[in-house]
Amino acid sequence: MEGSKVEVLIERLKPAVERAVVALLAARNDKGYWVGELAPSALATATAVCALAILQRGGATLSGDAANAIESGLDWLARNVNEDGGWGDTPLSFSNISTTALCWAAYGAVQGADGRYGAVVAAAEKWIIRSAGGLEPARLAAAIVRRYGRDRTFAVPILTACALSGRLGKGRGAWRFVPQLPFELAALPAKWFAAVRLPVVSYALPALIAMGHVRHHELPSRNPVLSYVRDLTRERTLALLKTIQPSSGGFLEAVPLTAFVTMSLAGCGYVDHPVVRLGADFLRKSQRADGSWAVDSNLATWLTTLSVNALAGSRGADGVAVWLDQESRRSIVTWLLDQQFKTEHPYTRAAPGGWAWTNLPGGVPDADDTAGALIALHNLGERTSDVLAAAESGIRWLIDLQNDDGGIPTFCRGWTNLPFDRSGPDLTAHTVRAWVLWRDETTGRLRHRLEESIGKALRYLGRTMREDGTWIPLWFGNQWHPQSENPVYGTSRVVEALRYALAADYPQAGVRLGEGTRALVRLQLPDGSWNGGGDGGPPSIEETALAVTALAGVRNTPATRAFMRDPDATVGRGVEWLLEQCKNWCELPASPIGFYFANLWYYERLYPLIFATGALLEAKQLCSVLNR
Repeated sequence: MEGSKVEVLIERLKPAVERAVVALLAARNDKGYWVGELAPSALATATAVCALAILQRGGATLSGDAANAIESGLDWLARNVNEDGGWGDTPLSFSNISTTALCWAAYGAVQGADGRYGAVVAAAEKWIIRSAGGLEPARLAAAIVRRYGRDRTFAVPILTACALSGRLGKGRGAWRFVPQLPFELAALPAKWFAAVRLPVVSYALPALIAMGHVRHHELPSRNPVLSYVRDLTRERTLALLKTIQPSSGGFLEAVPLTAFVTMSLAGCGYVDHPVVRLGADFLRKSQRADGSWAVDSNLATWLTTLSVNALAGSRGADGVAVWLDQESRRSIVTWLLDQQFKTEHPYTRAAPGGWAWTNLPGGVPDADDTAGALIALHNLGERTSDVLAAAESGIRWLIDLQNDDGGIPTFCRGWTNLPFDRSGPDLTAHTVRAWVLWRDETTGRLRHRLEESIGKALRYLGRTMREDGTWIPLWFGNQWHPQSENPVYGTSRVVEALRYALAADYPQAGVRLGEGTRALVRLQLPDGSWNGGGDGGPPSIEETALAVTALAGVRNTPATRAFMRDPDATVGRGVEWLLEQCKNWCELPASPIGFYFANLWYYERLYPLIFATGALLEAKQLCSVLNR
C-alpha cells in the first residue's frame, strides 16, 4: 500500500477507533463486564409456549400471569412470521422445518389458538406441506428426522412437542412417530456414558431422561423385559434429573432444553414435580417484554473475554491498558476468577478448572470459553498467585479434554462423534492460542504436557484443513452457504492461532498459515468485504472484521508473503468497507451467524461491535508499522 494511502487510512482510523472503543466500553453493565443481548427466537418462544400450555392443560398451579405469557408469546410469533408462512430461528433467519413445526405445535397446544390465529396457522400449514410433502404425521416426522440424520438430540424433542400438542394425531398412535430414547441408561454410572454411546450429545442428558419418560408413558415397549427395566429406573432417573437441574431452573440456561424437559414431564402427569415447577418458573422469568424468548439467558463470560481480547489485540496487556484503567482490569480479573468452576460439575462430571459461556447457574464448562478466559487473563496482565493458579488449572483442564485425534471437543472427551462432542477446528485453534500464550509461564510436568498437546493440536489442524485452504467451525455458520458452513469464520480463527504458534517457534504452523491466508484473500469480495464464504449471500460486519483481524496480524509473517501479493491493500479494502458500514457504533446490525445447540441459529447484539473494534485496533497497529 502506498505511503499516502496509509496516511489517509490512519486519519480515518483514528476517530473510528475512538468511537468504537467508547461504544464497546459503554456496553458494559454497572459491574464492569459485558452481558449483551441474544436475538429473540421463534423456536425458543414456541417451545416455551408449548411447555406452559401443556402445564396449564394438565392442571398445574401456575402464576396468575401464565395465560398472558402464553398469549403474548403467540402474538409475537404471529408478528414475526416470514413472508413465506414459515419461521426461522431468528427474525433474520430463513424458514426451516424444525422451527415452523414447533410454532405450529405451539398454536395447537393452546386451546382455541387455531381459530384466533387462523390465517397464521393456515399459512404455516401450507409451508409445511411444501417442505415436507404433507401434514400427515409420517411425512412431517420423516422431514424432521431427515434434517438431523442419526443425531436424535433435537429431532426427538421436536416430535415430542408435536405429539404433546396433538399435531401428530390423537392417542397412542401419535407416539409411533417419536423414537424412544433409552432413558434407562441414565441410571448407569456416569463414567459409563461414553462406553454405551448414548444417541444424544452430552449436554442433552435432561432431554434423554424427560423425553424417554413421556414416550415410555404413552407407548411402552412391547418387550416386557425392556418395559420392566424402564419402569424400574423411573424414580432413579427422575432423581438424577433433579440433581443436575441448576438453581435457576434452566438446564444450560437454555429455554428450548428447559421447555422440552418441562413439557415432557408434564405430559407424564408430573405437573407438580420439583423439576417441572422450577423449570416453569425459569421459563416465566425468561420471557421478554415483547413476548419473545431468546435461546439462552446470556453469554456474559464469552462476551467479556471476547471484548477484553479485542481491546488487547496482538499487543496483549499493553493494548488493554490503553483502554482499561487498572481498577477496571482488576475488577474483570476478579470476576473471571469467580466464574471458574472449582468443583466437579454435577451435569457433565467435568473436572474443576473450566469456564462456561455464562455467569449464571446453568452454565457448563466448555473448551471455547475456557480458552477465551485464559487468553483474557493473560491479556489483562495480572500475575497474582490466584491468577497463576487459575491459569494452571484451566490449562490442565483443556489438556485433559483433548481427544485422541489431537483436536478439542466442546464439553466431554470422547463421548460421541455427534456434533459438539467431536473435535472442532475453531475450538482447537482457540485452545492453541491460549496454550501458546501461557506456555512460557508453565514449568515442570505441566510444561512438558503442554508442549505435547500443542504439537498434537497443530497436527490436527493440519489434517482438518480442506483442500481449498479453509477450516470449518463447529459453533458458527452462514445461512447462505449451501451446507450452512462458515469457512471465513473458521479460517480466520485458525489463521490467528497459527500466527501465535509460529511466533512461539512452532515452524510446523507456517505452511498451513500460508495456505489459510491465501484462502481468506481468495474469499474477499470485490468491494473489500467478506461473507461466510458460500455461494452468494450478503457480507457481514462480523465476518469482514474477523478476516481483517486475521490478515492484519499475519502480514509480516514470511509464510504468508508468498500468498498475499499486496497484503496491505487486501487489509485496507476490508477496513474501508468496515468504516463505511460502521457509522453508528451503538447500533451496528447483527447477522445470524451463530450456531447454538443442534444448529439453532442466533445472533448477538455485541458481536459486530466486538469484532469490528478488534479489527480496527489491529489495522491501526498495522498502519502505524507501515508508516514508520
